[in-house]
Amino acid sequence: MIIPAITVVQGVLVGQVADQDALTGVTVVLTPDGATAGVDVRGGAPGTRETDLLDPVNLVQQVHAVVLTGGSAFGLAAATGVVSWLHERGYGFDVGLTKVPIVPAAVIFDLGIGRSDVWPDATMGYAACMAVEAAVAEGSVGAGIGATVGKVGGMATAMRGGVGSWSETLADGVTVGALAVVNAFGDVVDDQGRIIAGARAPDQSLVGTGALLRSGLSRRSFADTTGQNTTIAVVATDARLDKAAATRLAIMAQDGLARAIRPAHSPFDGDTVFALATGVYEAPPLVTLGAVAADVLATAIMRAVQAATAAAGVPAARDL
Repeated sequence: MIIPAITVVQGVLVGQVADQDALTGVTVVLTPDGATAGVDVRGGAPGTRETDLLDPVNLVQQVHAVVLTGGSAFGLAAATGVVSWLHERGYGFDVGLTKVPIVPAAVIFDLGIGRSDVWPDATMGYAACMAVEAAVAEGSVGAGIGATVGKVGGMATAMRGGVGSWSETLADGVTVGALAVVNAFGDVVDDQGRIIAGARAPDQSLVGTGALLRSGLSRRSFADTTGQNTTIAVVATDARLDKAAATRLAIMAQDGLARAIRPAHSPFDGDTVFALATGVYEAPPLVTLGAVAADVLATAIMRAVQAATAAAGVPAARDL
């Protein structure tokens, strides 16, 4: 059975690699033939590359990949490997003298669970491009191998995050898909608002970040997690959009992130959503695409923690 992932969107490919010992990795969303792109950054601690280029007022209209990576700011180097892979194959923005691949990127902080002296580099980014598969692996893979959630009390309360993906095809044949790397300060909840992965009490019950914050938990108790979070995602459609519409798609998709993660967009998260449009079909109303994008992103986030596996003493949702 084919699981409806982001790769159902025509023109979108996904490759993932991970270091199983260091617990860090790369997930690359490839659109080699180009995709109109937008971005929405709402977290208070983002780590990104080439996001200014996606402003609708700026020159370049399309990107050729989006890199989601571990390693905090160090991991942005993985994008260089993706640029090399694309350039070798003749993909990029034509500047006359050569073609320059356009590759935005965003990072998560995963240095606290595996090793803090190993992070994704250009070699790993290149390897992620070589690892493209038809199916999108979920859980503790790629950029999500070192992801955690529910860190209000540090790693003592944390659970495993990960990579998740989902898509929906509309009646007119247009598909909207999402891929998320979930590494949140807060909890992940299901459609009914029940916590499925998040902050744990000493007895391993899911007490929840909101309850701990309301209890008067002091800032000192979660200061160690400042900047160590972030959920990063890509939503994609095979509809034709301009940059302004792609940006609005990313903005609307953030609603799905806020539904599935509580709290979202905190001072300690770098929550960033990219939007890609590969332009195969005439676009339905943007409000339709945005509403569906929020839904599929919320589902992708839930799937990420449900598929995760325990590591380094941090349990996963399937363990509770």
